[in-house]
Amino acid sequence: MKIIARLRNDFPDKFGLPRQSGLAESLLSTVVMEKEYAVPEAFRGIERYDRLWLLWLFDGPEEDAFSPTVRPPRLGGNERMGVFATRSPNRPNRIGMTCVKLVSVTVTEDGPVLVVAGADMRDGTAIVDIKPYVAYADSYPEAAGGFSSPETGKLEVTVTCPYPPEWSEAQRQTLTEVLSQDPRPAYQHDPDRVYRMRYAGYDVAFRTDGTTLTVLSFDTETGCL
Repeated sequence: MKIIARLRNDFPDKFGLPRQSGLAESLLSTVVMEKEYAVPEAFRGIERYDRLWLLWLFDGPEEDAFSPTVRPPRLGGNERMGVFATRSPNRPNRIGMTCVKLVSVTVTEDGPVLVVAGADMRDGTAIVDIKPYVAYADSYPEAAGGFSSPETGKLEVTVTCPYPPEWSEAQRQTLTEVLSQDPRPAYQHDPDRVYRMRYAGYDVAFRTDGTTLTVLSFDTETGCL
């Protein structure tokens, strides 16, 4: 397979990303094509679609041996399920798939650039294909979701310090939307533990009691806001 593009957004790490696509549609990302594929003709007609499928590669070390079972975080990391019954990155071919909303298509001097919403992919993710989402064939709302069915309820997010002054309102909204879904691993419930996630150039420190999530600080290399 050839890498055709890279995704760019404010999340350099996996921790803090939405667990699935579409859970934080205020999260905007940019799809930047590799030079060989930055050809306007290759995107002719794409603006007629509301949503796209992105096929991409999980990063990290390849597994030396095939493991038929994994421990899904959704089940607390204590129960094993078949790898093909999960979306774990630890699989024979480390391919991810994400459905995103197409916000805009712009042709620049470097070629077409796509702005998409709702991705669950970190900054720099390698994309190997882009396909249109076709609702009549791709959508089955009545299908059973197994143990991956969405959890109910969101956390109330409280910010106790000033936002970074250079952040846009959209970036503030994205952070709130992501944190409200409780980014902690499912097996961690310590209300006194301080968690940190990197977002838009800052280390965001927070703690949560499972009902309310409190942002404590925005840290940089030069200090705390």
